[in-house]
Amino acid sequence: MNKQTLFGTFLTAALLCGCQSSKVKISGRFVGNDAREVYLEQLSPLTPSIVDSAALSEDGSYEFRLREVPPTPVLYNLIYNNERIPLLLAGGDRVTVSSVGSVVRNYTVEGSPESDLLRQFYQSFVEGAQQLDAIAARFAEPDLTEERRRELASEYTSEYYRIRREQLRFIIENKSSLAAVYALYQRLPGDAYLFNGDSDVVYYRTVAEALEKSYPDSPYLQTLLAEITRMDARMSLSSRVTEASYPDLELMDIYGKKIRLSSLEGKVILLDFWSAELGTSNALNADLKELYRKYADAPVGFEVYQVAIDTSKPLWITAVQEQQLPWISVSDLRGRGSAALGLYNVQKLPTNFLIDKTGTIVARDLYGKELEKKLDELTGL
Repeated sequence: MNKQTLFGTFLTAALLCGCQSSKVKISGRFVGNDAREVYLEQLSPLTPSIVDSAALSEDGSYEFRLREVPPTPVLYNLIYNNERIPLLLAGGDRVTVSSVGSVVRNYTVEGSPESDLLRQFYQSFVEGAQQLDAIAARFAEPDLTEERRRELASEYTSEYYRIRREQLRFIIENKSSLAAVYALYQRLPGDAYLFNGDSDVVYYRTVAEALEKSYPDSPYLQTLLAEITRMDARMSLSSRVTEASYPDLELMDIYGKKIRLSSLEGKVILLDFWSAELGTSNALNADLKELYRKYADAPVGFEVYQVAIDTSKPLWITAVQEQQLPWISVSDLRGRGSAALGLYNVQKLPTNFLIDKTGTIVARDLYGKELEKKLDELTGL
């Protein structure tokens, strides 16, 4: 069960720090499965990558030796039989990881306190998630009665909240460990947040404050602090809701001037999310320029407030200038970390929202003729 995705987006380039590095040895035995290869995966900021592999000997033993590992723990996955074992490894560690039968359920770790603490959380969390999957699968049973359906729903709910309570308990009780950071980023199926969104920052801040004492040099601490800043910014933006009931934005244009979305009050507004880096909106921008010219003198004013979800200012400015985009172009240059994405629940790019002159969001993801038809109606043209 692959649980590294969310945490992988959080990780920073730990190996780039200027700390003194040393060697790590990982060894052990895997028995009870047919797989004969074991892999070592390192999690980088962008994507996990396999850094080594080893063939099991006849008795199931294996060994890895790493060099240039920093003294503060970094995350690796040991992969065997398509199952991942997360490890937090620091320079100088001599770690033994072994398992008999089901890998995740039964593996043991010796020689790495952080990895063993991580095991205590991970095994319980995965077992609980698998239990939820099993309960959900039973909803497909033939001739399921309504009473049985209610029983399964109650069982699922009870197990779900048990897992959540255990996850939060682990985080609080082990807040000074990097295993708690890993636990912060694990999600049950269908969950976007740890607890309920904005209040999650309490747990992130609790762990960050403890890590400042236990692991002040950890690159994970710095990224955790950046995450807290982003969450605080999102809550600040959420508190600035206009009377028209849409979340307000205040972002900088290419000249460094801050422009509020609410400053366009009284006009029909197309709030458009795009990315110059992805390069997938050029044709849409060309079509939108035609519409922008059409409604320049409409009875009800029309404006585009286009938010670039990018991190490169030169690339964004170049795209705006080369495409000669005539409307308001803004960005906070935080890419996928932009608080604006969370405010408007943007899951894909491009995405747009059409806001009428009263400030009501009346449509989402309208393009081409459908957008033109709606604009005719709203602008009175």
